[in-house]
Amino acid sequence: MLEIKGVDVFYGDVQVIRDLSFEVGKGEVIALIGANGAGKSTTLKTISGILRPTKGEILFDGSAVHKIEAYKLIEMGLALCPEARRLFVEMTVDENLDMGSLKGEARKQRQRTKEVVFGLFPRLRERRRQLAGTLSGGEQQMAAIGRGLMSLPKLLMFDEPSLGLSPILVREIFDIIRKIREDGTTVLIVEQNVKQSLAIADRAYVLETGRLVMQGAGGELLNNEHVRAAYLGV
Repeated sequence: MLEIKGVDVFYGDVQVIRDLSFEVGKGEVIALIGANGAGKSTTLKTISGILRPTKGEILFDGSAVHKIEAYKLIEMGLALCPEARRLFVEMTVDENLDMGSLKGEARKQRQRTKEVVFGLFPRLRERRRQLAGTLSGGEQQMAAIGRGLMSLPKLLMFDEPSLGLSPILVREIFDIIRKIREDGTTVLIVEQNVKQSLAIADRAYVLETGRLVMQGAGGELLNNEHVRAAYLGV
């Protein structure tokens, strides 16, 4: 479904991603892991059209998309749940969900998809008229995921979905990500909780200073000595 081919990305004069190549197959959960500053979030921003690669290609469903505007990528089925949620805090939960379904088929199916979201997150139904800025951190994360789902994505990317959440809510969010995959959406996840992300990942890629240094099945990397020492503290 997604191919990253020899991509370089810069912030000004500083190169953050170096000759990066990897693939995401349809129906998979893929994890990108690495230390802070490894280039994980930059990779997601580049795939979603927020940043532009200076070299290489990004293919989505066989089409080159690395020069396409971000809003058009959403219509093609590529969505990002960004770090820190990025909700419209002075808009209601309902209005935030509507913002995920502004065009095309997503707009036509808005009410049906919203019922799916409320089925995943019953608390959002209870708070649908509440301003997003007044929600708890866990509820805001639910709203951010729901907004992403409203676009009817083929591939949904998560950037640090458990950041700042309690352990109980972290487990709940990962259970939801599993359910999203079971319902047919492909998932690419960047997550500080390496153990949880590898536990649900079919495959994973390890980034260090913008380079791919290791890859393998999620369970295989979970038991890899280097990964355990570097990212799991064991």
